[in-house]
Amino acid sequence: MGHYGGEFDVIVVGAGHAGCESALAAARMGSKTLMITINLDMVAFMPCNPSIGGPAKGHVVREIDALGGEMGRNIDKTFIQMRMLNTGKGPAVHALRAQADKFSYQHTMKETLEKEKNLTLRQGMVEELIVEDGQCVGVITKTGTEYRAKAVVLTTGTYLRGKIIMGELMYESGPNNQQPSVQLSHNLKELGFELVRFKTGTPPRVHKDTIDFSQMEIQPGDENPKFFSYETKSSDNEQLPCWLTYTSIETHDIINANLHRAPMFSGVIEGTGPRYCPSIEDKIVRFSDKPKHQIFLEPEGKNTSEYYVQGFSTSMPEDVQVQMLRSVPGLQNAEMMRNGYAIEYDAIVPTQLWPSLETKRISGLFTAGQINGTSGYEEAAGQGIMAGINAARKVQGKEPVILDRSQGYMGVLIDDLVTKGTNEPYRLLTSRAEYRLLLRHDNADLRLTPLGHEIGLISEQRYEQFLDKKQKVEDEIARLKETKVKPSEINELLTSIGSAPIQDGSNLLTILRRPEVTYAHIDSFSPSEVQLDDDMKEQVEIQIKYAGYIEKQLLHVERLQKMERKKLPENINYEDIQGLAIEARQKLAKIRPISIGQASRISGVTPADISILLVYLEHYNRVTAAGGPSIG
Repeated sequence: MGHYGGEFDVIVVGAGHAGCESALAAARMGSKTLMITINLDMVAFMPCNPSIGGPAKGHVVREIDALGGEMGRNIDKTFIQMRMLNTGKGPAVHALRAQADKFSYQHTMKETLEKEKNLTLRQGMVEELIVEDGQCVGVITKTGTEYRAKAVVLTTGTYLRGKIIMGELMYESGPNNQQPSVQLSHNLKELGFELVRFKTGTPPRVHKDTIDFSQMEIQPGDENPKFFSYETKSSDNEQLPCWLTYTSIETHDIINANLHRAPMFSGVIEGTGPRYCPSIEDKIVRFSDKPKHQIFLEPEGKNTSEYYVQGFSTSMPEDVQVQMLRSVPGLQNAEMMRNGYAIEYDAIVPTQLWPSLETKRISGLFTAGQINGTSGYEEAAGQGIMAGINAARKVQGKEPVILDRSQGYMGVLIDDLVTKGTNEPYRLLTSRAEYRLLLRHDNADLRLTPLGHEIGLISEQRYEQFLDKKQKVEDEIARLKETKVKPSEINELLTSIGSAPIQDGSNLLTILRRPEVTYAHIDSFSPSEVQLDDDMKEQVEIQIKYAGYIEKQLLHVERLQKMERKKLPENINYEDIQGLAIEARQKLAKIRPISIGQASRISGVTPADISILLVYLEHYNRVTAAGGPSIG
């Protein structure tokens, strides 16, 4: 029996992007929280790309911020480049992306955690969970120290039985040559969890002074950058450019000549890799008709010469990596400072989780992040904040918070994982969200800040500002609807911007619906008496221009929410329900959906099965209401 480390409400194991959000959320909600990690120098470390955001991922960071999480605030403090992507397309796919100063990002997040009064940071390797009567009540570390808690969140990332692979070389390791976590993985297996083997990869890093940027295309940051956090109003961060180049025919020849040494193809790698983030050797084999692929060179920070070679993820042997790099225009003399590598790790099959991210097998045990089969810092952080919120609420005896698919990309992410599972590292894409017109970068606060406030993660002051913004936007839309204009007043403006003149009187709202008219035009013609900031103006314009589409999606959402409100009792025995197909019975018994809505999204459950479930539920609710014996 080792040393006793103390009693907590919530213990978070791991301090990556999921762990940080989990621990901060639980602590800020009043739970006495312990965060325990293998190495305190690796808190919020970015083992892969030092960037945050991009399509779908950037939306998640906004949602984390709208709920009161930390990732958005942290990247706003530490970015070295900020760019809004897809600005040529509609607002649903506008996506903010930032390059981070890798070191500053880590240190700033660690400082935030250290200052949180309800949070204790401890370095240690957790090797075993303490489970009593089907409930997780603590953890034991390698040194034998025992910590007790009412809920435990596992955010172990790619550390579980981590194995680094480079060509013929293979060794047990976490990312960036950290110690792997081996015992905990065995412990999860002993507890009856089903694990799978996944892999992810990272590219080499090269020395800045050995790059010839004159052969590359500059990619600067935005002149007036937008921010991830609704709390950030301005920034004096200096921006550094990224650079674009391409692979050459020679690169492809080198890779093809060495495929027999690529662990992906020689059978060394057993794990499944991410489809949407393939290694360069994988890209060249899969897209053999493409003469070249994009490569971005991205600075890792202000005070380092390391550049990240994005698009060049590889697990080729070291000598081949050097040849490959030097075949790329601008990298002919590049000095490699770190090799690319593949890392293989254990992940938990996520259909073993409730939508709250609590495991079905063990009460009080939650998992979040890459352990659940996802890829990406943002996907990890999104699960992290939800697991932290739900762990704290469990301890406080409250119902879990579950986002549905119409409330956020985080709802889509978690529902996909726990309802459908994943057979490869899961990455969020805008195409996975059926309500993406509603789930925009610009309106994350309107969707989630009231919930963040209710949970206790959004301050009164911030909530007041939010309500003020919402009111001003509504008032301005009403004003534009009520303001009538005559042709003689507005036609000159309309013709000057290439818009057809009006024949009869109209209101400003109708005129703003025209594609060529912007809010700025209306504003110059008829300014609001109330001072609106840029965010509010953007909201007015989007809500008016997209009203038709938004209303259509809201009708769909209403139908979805009806199905989500039809809760399925936990003790259903699907074997007893007449008429259910065999596949549906097996899948329903395995997933144990919490609502008809979730049941309808399980692959293999047909509309016919759902009709049968609805009839069963109707009967069940009648019998229960009448105080009869419960059925099923």
